[in-house]
Amino acid sequence: MTVNTETRKCFLSKEEKLRFESAIEGLQSFVLDTNADIDMAYDWVCEMADMSSFVSDNWAWDTFYCAFEDSQD
Repeated sequence: MTVNTETRKCFLSKEEKLRFESAIEGLQSFVLDTNADIDMAYDWVCEMADMSSFVSDNWAWDTFYCAFEDSQD
């Protein structure tokens, strides 16, 4: 995770973003197969993307949340 020193905003590095996007692609299948709640889904994405957290990156959190919500339909 990279922090902009001027704005203090956090964002994923290019490598983290690629791993994160790959994990998001598999999120719906994971949720459907395991009946995962949002906490379990978050932990799974972190594990698949090999990162400890992504909640401080607004884009990543919004992407995750939308993908999780879509898996609930």
